[in-house]
Amino acid sequence: MAGANTLTFTDETFDQEVLKSEVPVLVDFWAVWCGPCKMVAPTIDAIADEFVGALKVGKVDVDSNMNTAARFRVQSIPTLLLFKNGQPVDGRIGAVPRADILKMVLPHIGKEVPGTQA
Repeated sequence: MAGANTLTFTDETFDQEVLKSEVPVLVDFWAVWCGPCKMVAPTIDAIADEFVGALKVGKVDVDSNMNTAARFRVQSIPTLLLFKNGQPVDGRIGAVPRADILKMVLPHIGKEVPGTQA
């Protein structure tokens, strides 16, 4: 359940792939049985494809990686967290629209959010 540019993060790989990343990382905490997770998945995959090189995008299956989910206090899914320089800098809970995800991500990758130019 991931696109070509959407990575899979696990308890074992999370620190190296996310916290030590040189570019911002959008992490989708999800589960196979989660309906809203399935709704947001195509948007996550499209963002991963659109911002290759500027943004790393990946998923954490909360059922298989409970330690990482607990570490970042994920209590509802989908939860989207944006990490930059090893720290969570923004997040959203629920199947949020693409525009909301872009508002969270674009300022951290040096892009303007459409409609906010002076």
